[in-house]
Amino acid sequence: MEKRTGGGWSPYLAGALSGLVSVLSVWIAGKYFGASTTFVRTAGMIEKLFNPERVAVMDYFRKEVPLIDWQWMFVAGIFIGAFIAAITSGSFRWTAVPPMWESRFGPSRLKRGALAFAGGTIAMFGARLADG
Repeated sequence: MEKRTGGGWSPYLAGALSGLVSVLSVWIAGKYFGASTTFVRTAGMIEKLFNPERVAVMDYFRKEVPLIDWQWMFVAGIFIGAFIAAITSGSFRWTAVPPMWESRFGPSRLKRGALAFAGGTIAMFGARLADG
């Protein structure tokens, strides 16, 4: 197990606060957390820049219109909040190959990038297959 460095948040506190935000989201707004639809909608927004006619006739984008909505802002907020938390805790580092990865799989950036892409593709496929 890798030793934690920096003044990052306690994972227990962060987990508890995330759970609280999730419960409040459903209770107040009637919305569940999710991210996979946001990635697909973003792809649709990018594709609309180059070929708007194609996006207009796709069945999926008739159901899930590619637009910036609460979920898109939620995902953007995750990125911004994580960045702010890393900066303020002093734990932010530009690292192509983290030490824990390197100790287990070696220093190859290409291998890390390929496996990260493959893992992300599999996770996204599963989430979309489950209509998430």
